Amino acid sequence: MNVTRKDVDALNAVLTVDIKQEDVAPQVEKVLNDYRKRADIPGFRKGHVPVGVIKKQYGQAVLVDEVNKILQASLNDYLNKEKLDILGNPLPVPVDDLDWNAEAFSFDFELGLAPEVEVKLPNRKAVTRYEIEADDAFVSEQLERLQKQYGAITPADEVTGETELTVGVSFEGGAENKSATFTANELKSKKALTAFKKAAIGDEVTSSTKGLFKEEHVLRRVMETVPEKAVELSLTLQEKNNRSLAELDQEFFDKVFGKDAVKTATECKDKLKADAMGHFETQANQKFVNDMTEHLIDNTKFSLPDTFLKKWMQSAGENPISAEEAEAEYSKSERGLRYQLIEAKLIQENALQITREEVEDFAKDLLKKQMAQYGRTDVKDEELNEIATRIMGNQEEVKRISDQVMSEKMRQLFLEKGNIKVKKVTYDAFIKEAYKK
Repeated sequence: MNVTRKDVDALNAVLTVDIKQEDVAPQVEKVLNDYRKRADIPGFRKGHVPVGVIKKQYGQAVLVDEVNKILQASLNDYLNKEKLDILGNPLPVPVDDLDWNAEAFSFDFELGLAPEVEVKLPNRKAVTRYEIEADDAFVSEQLERLQKQYGAITPADEVTGETELTVGVSFEGGAENKSATFTANELKSKKALTAFKKAAIGDEVTSSTKGLFKEEHVLRRVMETVPEKAVELSLTLQEKNNRSLAELDQEFFDKVFGKDAVKTATECKDKLKADAMGHFETQANQKFVNDMTEHLIDNTKFSLPDTFLKKWMQSAGENPISAEEAEAEYSKSERGLRYQLIEAKLIQENALQITREEVEDFAKDLLKKQMAQYGRTDVKDEELNEIATRIMGNQEEVKRISDQVMSEKMRQLFLEKGNIKVKKVTYDAFIKEAYKK
C-alpha cells in the first residue's frame, strides 16, 4: 500500500492510494472464515460450507469493504503525518469499471488545501467602537414607562394619544381568539385612529396592515408576524383604558427593584442608568466585534479552492444537492469560511486557547446574571456548581459557551491590537448611526 501526492496548484492536490491484493488479502480471508463459521446455507451443515461457496457469495463485497477501510485509514494517517491543513474532506475521483480481480488497485482523491492567511493588526482603517451613554432623557423615558406599567388603569371615555386599546385580532390564516394591546399614538393611519375614537366596546375596525402602525414591531406584536404583502385586519375593540403614572414611593421601588433595594427617586434613576449602561455595553461590544469581523474579512485577501469546495458541498450533507444549489450555498457561506480561517490564524498567532475552567467559570457567570434578572442575588456556590456540572456534561452547551468565550477573547485582542476610534453617543444616536435606522 502506497500514498502519493500531486499538487495541482497552491490550493488543490490529488492523493493517489495504491493497494495491492496482498495488502488486503489476510483481512479478507479472516472475514470470510468468520462468515463460513456462521453461514447457514441450504444444503450444507452450519460451519461446514465450502470456502469456494463463501468466496463466490461474499468475496467481492468483503473485498470492497476491506479496501474502503484501508483507504480511510491510509488517508487519515497520511494527512496527520504530513500535517496537511485541508478544507472539507478528501473527495474520491469516480472510477469506472474497476476490476476487483486485478492484482492492484489505484484510487485518487481530490484535496482542497487551506490557503496561507496573513492577518494584519493593527488594521489600516480604524473601526469605530461605540460608547453609549444613558442620558437623562433616556432614563426619564424608562422611568415613565415603568410608572405607566405599574400605574392604575381606568376605563377611558375618550381615546387620546396615550389611551391603551385592547382589541380582538382577526385576519385570514391568523389564530382565533387572539387579543393584543397598543396605544393610540402608535397608530399611523389617521383613518384607523378616527374609527377607534368613534368606536364603542364591541365595534369592529377594519384596516390594511400597510401604514397601520408607525413601527413594524407593533404590527408584529399585534399579529405575531409581519406579512410579506398587506392583508386586511379586523380589530374588535374590547377595552380602552388610560394609565396613570405610579407614585415614586417605596411600594413602586419594591415592585420594580425588589424589597428595599432602592429607597429614593435619585437612587431609582441611578439604578436605571446603571442597568441601561450594562445593557448598552453588551450591544456596543457585539457591534464592535461584528464590525471588526467584517473589516477583517473585507481586508484580508486570500484565495480559496472554490471549485473543489462547491463540488464537495454537493455530497457533504445527508442528501446530495445539485451544482446550482451548491453554488448558492457556497455564496452564502463563503464569508463565514473566510472568517474561520482568519480567526484560526489569530488564535494560533496569539495563543488564544480555551480551558475547561474558563468555560465553566463563564457558564457560572451567565447563570448568576440570569438568576439576578429574576431577583435571585443570593445563589449559593453549591447550587451554581451543580448546574454548571450538568451544563458541562452537554457537548452542545459546551460548544455554545466555548464560542462565547472565544468571542470575548477576540474582542479583547481587537481592543489590544486593533486600530480603533471611540465614539460616544446616546442610545438613539447609536441605533440610527450603527444600524442605519
